[in-house]
Amino acid sequence: LELLRPLRVLPTKRITGEGLWNGQRVLAKLFVASGSARHWQRELAGVRALAAASIPSPAVLASGTFAGGGRYLLTAFLPDAKSLADTLPSHFDTARPLLEAACERIGQLHTNGLVHDDPHPGNFLISSGMLLLIDGAAVQSRTSPLPKREAQDNLSKFFAQLPPDTPLEPLIAAYRAANPRYAMEPAGLFALIAAHRHFRLDDYLRKTVRPCTLFDVRQNLRRFTAVAREDAAWLAPLLDDPDAAMASGVLLKRGNTATVARVSFAGRSLVIKRYNIKNLAHALSRAWRPSRAWHAWREGHRLCFLGINTPKPRALIEERLGLLRRRAWLIADECSAPNLAEAFAPYADASAPPPLEAASLLHLIQLLYVWRISHGDFKATNILLGADKATVIDLDAMTQHANPAAHTRAWRKDRARLLANWPAESGLSRWLDSYLPKA
Repeated sequence: LELLRPLRVLPTKRITGEGLWNGQRVLAKLFVASGSARHWQRELAGVRALAAASIPSPAVLASGTFAGGGRYLLTAFLPDAKSLADTLPSHFDTARPLLEAACERIGQLHTNGLVHDDPHPGNFLISSGMLLLIDGAAVQSRTSPLPKREAQDNLSKFFAQLPPDTPLEPLIAAYRAANPRYAMEPAGLFALIAAHRHFRLDDYLRKTVRPCTLFDVRQNLRRFTAVAREDAAWLAPLLDDPDAAMASGVLLKRGNTATVARVSFAGRSLVIKRYNIKNLAHALSRAWRPSRAWHAWREGHRLCFLGINTPKPRALIEERLGLLRRRAWLIADECSAPNLAEAFAPYADASAPPPLEAASLLHLIQLLYVWRISHGDFKATNILLGADKATVIDLDAMTQHANPAAHTRAWRKDRARLLANWPAESGLSRWLDSYLPKA
């Protein structure tokens, strides 16, 4: 077996990569860490269970034990494969056939007394027009058929990873075509879906500040850095000296508490925001709590996770003195769209903005409202409006509220701050006031 390139590394579990075996391209899963026998046996048992239930999955070509320790599992390599996750940005009507097929697969699992513990769209692959289920290690055998409560929970776990506005009725119908034993109603799944969404979000946010598959996080007595693992290599020189990169860029803001610059680096346009320390009193007030960069980093990833437009956060840097925090930097993609004040300036005397821009803005606001997210400084310059989407920036004070009453109070302030950008008697102000969720 010749490993051509690693595709995924799970510390303490396995290495997955593309390889050559007897001249044939294969997907190789190498179980070489401690506990390799247990992880290998679980993967192999799951793959065999899928085959026994006639659920399409990449064919197993070989499995066994390495002479020097560890195990391997080789399956067919599918060069044309795309994941179901790649279809989710599409309109529902475009993605619907594949989503229905995924729900049928889940129904097949449950009918055969199986459950996939991690039914996220990335574990469904489309190859040669067929939808396949992968990750045998997540397939568990239960009593057959699967009890209704467990079936509901597992199906809602899949639904929780779809866009919030996805119609569930046709997907439930597809599930019932494969598992007609249970009536699954949307109303009965909503609470489970919400619980799974919050659990996934909290789990993901914890990962943004600790070493894991997705993030490269390093810390010593003088420095803390977090960067998406896919960005770690090309961003490394910038992380070593962010101030030098800022000095070579275009200064956008010079303030006592924050300095912002646009930089071109590795062929990409980035924005670096440095959070400054004004004086000793300010240093003491900030030393014991997470920096504003830390907060903006997490909130940026929160919005990206929820599908709400914001410039993608690339890296977080904090200066440390032991446990004490000092200056901090946030690095994110640049969004070149005009801000809302600039975009709406030509329509100052109009009764409403153009339909496309209006729909983009209201969609952004509705998503923030539905997820109970308050901005904290919801002025027009913190919303960027492109031709087909609105983007929110400056997330230092953003909060997602668990308490509805707290969200109502915060939304009242956000709403008033946004409306204050235009005279109360103007057509734009009246239009916005009529469409914004009420305080």
